[in-house]
Amino acid sequence: MRLPPKWYQFLVSVFASLGSFLYGYDLGVIAEVVACQSFKTKFHPSTSQSGGVVSMFTGGAFFGAFFAGPSGDKFGRRATILFGALIFCLGGGLQTGAQNIGFLWGGRFVAGLGVGFLTMIIPLYQAELAHPSIRGRITALQQFMLGVGSLCASWIGYGTYTGFSGTDSRQWRLPLGIQIIPAAILGLLIFLFPESPRWLIDHGHSADGMRVLAQLHAHGDENDPWVKAEYEQIQESVTFEHEHEAKSYKELFVDRASFRRVFLTTALQASVQMTGVSAIQYYSVTIFAQIGINGQDTLKYQAINSVIALIAQFFCMLFIDHFGRRWPLIIGNLGNMVTFIIATILLALYPPSVNNTAAHWGFIVMTWVYNFSFSATCGPLSWIIPAEVFDTRTRSKGVSIATATSFAFNTMIGQVTPQAMKSVHYRYYFLFIIANLTNAIFFYMFLPETARLPLEEMTALFKHAPWFVPGSSKEEYRPRDLELRVSIVERKMELEKEHVEHTGAENVANEETERKRE
Repeated sequence: MRLPPKWYQFLVSVFASLGSFLYGYDLGVIAEVVACQSFKTKFHPSTSQSGGVVSMFTGGAFFGAFFAGPSGDKFGRRATILFGALIFCLGGGLQTGAQNIGFLWGGRFVAGLGVGFLTMIIPLYQAELAHPSIRGRITALQQFMLGVGSLCASWIGYGTYTGFSGTDSRQWRLPLGIQIIPAAILGLLIFLFPESPRWLIDHGHSADGMRVLAQLHAHGDENDPWVKAEYEQIQESVTFEHEHEAKSYKELFVDRASFRRVFLTTALQASVQMTGVSAIQYYSVTIFAQIGINGQDTLKYQAINSVIALIAQFFCMLFIDHFGRRWPLIIGNLGNMVTFIIATILLALYPPSVNNTAAHWGFIVMTWVYNFSFSATCGPLSWIIPAEVFDTRTRSKGVSIATATSFAFNTMIGQVTPQAMKSVHYRYYFLFIIANLTNAIFFYMFLPETARLPLEEMTALFKHAPWFVPGSSKEEYRPRDLELRVSIVERKMELEKEHVEHTGAENVANEETERKRE
């Protein structure tokens, strides 16, 4: 029995999301690595050097995301995924074999470069394969697999932290080395899966593009109404984009609709880092120590946190195409703000010097609630929205800018957090309380709804939707081009069928008349 087309799209996207798994794994494992006694004994890192272990990775990812933009346009989506996987394998090997802090930094930078390639291109690849009705669910796989990676890292890290002695370098080398395995699998098998049909059509391979569309949506039937309508829409869109749309990064900032999308997606990626998620992920040991919780217990609670995040991400995949993008993002930021307010109060009233078990558990629970709120809304949406709002000609460039912005802010948080926690303690959380509130206000004002809209209709949406969204009706500016095309194709096919039936009936009647005459 053949898989339903949407299941096929989903499973292809699950495999591609191994690249997201790598990012999540590294996010989860680094907290354990910098907390290991064997790591501290080997490198004797200062506070700023520990920050460098984190920020070299995100700094490399910043450049990787930028390089992935031109690579995705020139070499294709699958080749860019392959490049990212190979670079990550090299970086993973360098980290695992590091003999000094500079060696480790180099490995972190190279691995980050590979992750930048992967996290930029994978949601874009997924969005270009997906039917509009499940695009949110499929691109949410980026955050879901990130959560799976983080979960694996948390429990592997906890196991090596407690299972090896503080003098055994396997305590931190083993979890760093394991991440090479999924990267190698991704690189070896990616060409078994289809290229983006939009990239193929954009580069003159129209027949291959039609074949892939039919494979994705209709079990290979190129006469399917949806396939024919989407193919025509992509062809027209690509022709127009070649004549009028951005051909360089500079032009993204000149065209009104393109600039609006760049502005919103970079703001979105920056805002997500300012929710406080990276501070908690990278420095959970340091942060929990602020309220008197030791390193081993912190890693255990962080591992539980990863399970909670995965559950939240699964709920997002189930419901994001039903609830849309705009309101989950707004509500998620407000939920994050509330949890940070409570956590800040607990840190202020019950510092480590105060032995209060209830306060400690209250803080732990707030990190869990925060993680559920973030993982069900802001986290997945930070990948879903940039991947779907750009047109074919600008998508790779636009997503690369947005992803690079994410890593730039991620790097900043990685460098600032250890110094801030040491200097101003709980007051550092004021930043995230304010940022989550302003995030919610900003997206309430400026983000139009993009759910269930075909990729080729995004340009019309961002040209015609008002900049100030509240008070406007989406029916006033939301295009319905693909729906109209499908109905036209279906009607044409019905008329052709009726014509064939009518002609056949006439032929039968004529033959009967001839026989009677004879």
